[in-house]
Amino acid sequence: MTSETLHFEAPRGMRDFYPEDMDVRNAIFAAWTRAARQFGFAQYDACVVESLDLLKRKSGEEIIDQIYAFQDKSGRELALRPEMTPTLARLIAARQGGLTFPLKWFALAQCFRYERMSRGRKREHYQWNLDIVGEPSLAAEAEVLACALHALSLLGLEANDARVHFSNRALLADLLLKFNIPAAHHPATFLALDKRGKIPDEEITKLLKTAGLDDSHLESVFKITGIQSLDQAQAVLEGTPASLLATRTLTALMADYGLSDRIRFDIGVVRGLGYYTGIVFEAFDVDKKFRAIFGGGRYDRLLEDVGGKPLPAVGLGFGDVVIAELLADKGKPGDHRERLDMAIGFMEDSQQPIAVQIAQALRLTGKTVEGALHAEKPRHFFARVGKGGVRQALYLGPDDLARGSVRVKDLENRTETEIPLNVIRTPERASP
Repeated sequence: MTSETLHFEAPRGMRDFYPEDMDVRNAIFAAWTRAARQFGFAQYDACVVESLDLLKRKSGEEIIDQIYAFQDKSGRELALRPEMTPTLARLIAARQGGLTFPLKWFALAQCFRYERMSRGRKREHYQWNLDIVGEPSLAAEAEVLACALHALSLLGLEANDARVHFSNRALLADLLLKFNIPAAHHPATFLALDKRGKIPDEEITKLLKTAGLDDSHLESVFKITGIQSLDQAQAVLEGTPASLLATRTLTALMADYGLSDRIRFDIGVVRGLGYYTGIVFEAFDVDKKFRAIFGGGRYDRLLEDVGGKPLPAVGLGFGDVVIAELLADKGKPGDHRERLDMAIGFMEDSQQPIAVQIAQALRLTGKTVEGALHAEKPRHFFARVGKGGVRQALYLGPDDLARGSVRVKDLENRTETEIPLNVIRTPERASP
């Protein structure tokens, strides 16, 4: 007679986080939060379940095929949020009259999309959202980009590791008009061009033909995608429209931050979401081995679409999946663990009360302390705590109690310091 062995796994596309995975996630979250705080962004959060109608207003009916949508027990149509921007717009619209603009907000949000999985894409991920709402100038684009690049630096990724590619939807629209491609075809053209590099150009051509573009239009679209610089764009336009001036201005603003080596004009950056209205950008590793690290742009009409008053806005989304893969590939930083300040062990059960008292006294000073839960031999204790996750170790034996002092071993440089027991048991309490 045999019994079936049960084996459960996380649902397809979802993730479990073991302690070593949490170390990486916490390091990423810490860099995101620190960068946002250093740039003066305020944190917010919201419910993970959203109204399906809100998402359809932003993305259209087709969004239903890309998300986890369902009805609750009262028949309300809901969904797990696929991104944070519609939620942000809803929050601001609800209190627009009482908020001070421009506002700078950030969120660490778990998002869900029911999509085909590939490298760097899961069906759930955590995303850092940075948004500036109520600022019409390009200073908003420069600020969110500088903040995101600072987070990359905090994670050890510099100009030789990752770079921002940027363009301007308004500039691309001006170029399309210059080649007599009507504005009515622009949204479909943007969507098709956003897929370039992900599918063959033959498939792009089919998408454009399906959207109603004729052969002359197709030739013009691919001619535009061959533009390599703003000077070339200006030569085609035979002038300096506002869209071109704005794109040049962003380059100058990023130089003020000392980040001109971190950005590059790229006419191929379009972004697939339909609500973008101006500057758009995506960050990649310099070798483009991975998907985009983060992306975003200006969306000046979204708030109006969810019942608010019109307000200019710029934002970006920075997911945890690709950056974790890139950090692992680069080995930066190699060890994400948060090290404990102290580990305390003891030889005999009779020493456990004093070990607990010492651990508690050290915790009251603000130190992180792991206390052993049972007696163990010295070699077992030091083998367990000496694997790089602890800075110092204290091991109690009968001789230590007899002489009234303990030896604290520094596990990083292998030195020892002897400290009187009465000092280490009654240290000064840390300030709150």
